[in-house]
Amino acid sequence: MKVFSLNALVLTVLAIVTSAFTLPEKEAVTYTVDVQQSQVTWKREKVTGNHVGTIQLQQGSLALEDGKLTGGNFTIDMSTINNTDLEGEQKGKLEGHLKSDDFFGVATYPNAVLTITNVEPQNDNTYQVTGELTIKDKTNQIQFPATVTTEGSQVTASASITVDRSEYDVRYGSDSFFDNLGDKVIYDDFHLEISLVADSSMAKKAMK
Repeated sequence: MKVFSLNALVLTVLAIVTSAFTLPEKEAVTYTVDVQQSQVTWKREKVTGNHVGTIQLQQGSLALEDGKLTGGNFTIDMSTINNTDLEGEQKGKLEGHLKSDDFFGVATYPNAVLTITNVEPQNDNTYQVTGELTIKDKTNQIQFPATVTTEGSQVTASASITVDRSEYDVRYGSDSFFDNLGDKVIYDDFHLEISLVADSSMAKKAMK
């Protein structure tokens, strides 16, 4: 009986010590993007000038562990391409052209998708993000800097992304595909400035 009691005591002590030094598993928290409060602006440049505008997210989410960004997924509604530097007929023509098969073929490819595949923390709340961007059913890897801050159940994030449209077969006015365009060249790179607001409470409501 004494041996049994001693063994039991040793096992109990070991269990207590082990539990005391076992770190709890970090739990990933999903934050649902508020598409109404978030904003995506675009800028495209050509030899003779540039155009700017907005585009809307259809849905999105950010994943954080211990307050640090670990992942995310976003769907962009390509039908919402909007120009903000022109007015009237010129504005309508540009928006229609960008949505046409010359550019993004929105009728056939209504959505673009960005999925975060890797995150490298930098300083404070900054990260170097690697992701896969799908446009017109073509997927390519992209990298970009991002800043993410948390306050309570809310996350705010910002990122600057440069996209090479030639990688997605967006050919119109591109000197990667056509010669002798002269001052009609539209540069392959276009730029996205992204400002996100996301909330973990919205994710919990969506799961119910």
